[in-house]
Amino acid sequence: MSFPEIRPRRLRQSPAVRNLVRETSLEARQLVLPMFVREGITEAVPISSMPGVAQHSLDSLRRAAVEAAEAGVGGVMLFGVPEVRDAIGSGADDPDGILNVATAALVEEVGDALVVQTDLCLDEFTDHGHCGVLTDDGSVDNDATLERYVAMALAQARAGSHLLGLSGMMDGQVAAIRRGLDAEGFSGTLLLGYAAKYASAFYGPFREAVDSQLQGDRRTYQLDPGNRREGLREALIDEAEGADIVMVKPAMSFLDVLREVRDAVHIPVWAYQISGEYAMIEAASANGWIDRRAAVLESLLSIRRAGADAVLTYWATPAAGWLRER
Repeated sequence: MSFPEIRPRRLRQSPAVRNLVRETSLEARQLVLPMFVREGITEAVPISSMPGVAQHSLDSLRRAAVEAAEAGVGGVMLFGVPEVRDAIGSGADDPDGILNVATAALVEEVGDALVVQTDLCLDEFTDHGHCGVLTDDGSVDNDATLERYVAMALAQARAGSHLLGLSGMMDGQVAAIRRGLDAEGFSGTLLLGYAAKYASAFYGPFREAVDSQLQGDRRTYQLDPGNRREGLREALIDEAEGADIVMVKPAMSFLDVLREVRDAVHIPVWAYQISGEYAMIEAASANGWIDRRAAVLESLLSIRRAGADAVLTYWATPAAGWLRER
């Protein structure tokens, strides 16, 4: 009989060996928890399409952020859900608006333990649900939107946000916001450019989470899912404009883009495991079809393996606990 001379299985023979030779690691510090804070409520409101996730009151937000910090999570990303919306998203740069008030509260509560981050986009604050200011014909006015983004950036920086998540996908947003912040003395505020953000079918549960008022779609500013090179181009532009970190979103459907972006830029690359990805695993595990914990950790590891230096995930806090147990 002929026996194999090369035996790769030797590297898989025991948990200790497998652990020693593992190529990709997953740690709690690499996880960022997205959180929703809703104006006008006194206790957390569950989000039906995202079991285990809620719209928070200010008090429940603080408690959840403390729990995340104690678990070793690296950061939190805040999204605001206002009571009143208008055409230009006035609540976004109002110092007394829900997102800015919540930011200040969390910086005071956990700002020394993790990175407090804020979503910088108008969609949660507009009565039409788009990420920018509309023209008379209903299209998004890129340059008028940039002015609103700069005002929003300054409000968030004044509230104490450590990192601004530029998720609106307007041309020139990184450069405009960087200039605006630097001119007002906020040169230390980090910018996360949502560079390769695709018009995905998996955002559905998020729309419930922020009570989206969207009319139409966002395909004139978010990327076509069929375009790989365009995602890479956007990342390179954001890096050149001064982004400190770039984002690929969603994660699951765009791991190839994530890998190419990681290979091309010289700054950290993050990925967002979005609401639809979360909902699918939760639904499958609720039906007994998959092992929830194993599937969650495998999905996060795959995003890290594809090149993400950090992952935004709604499982950040429980995943951090599971990793500690391991």
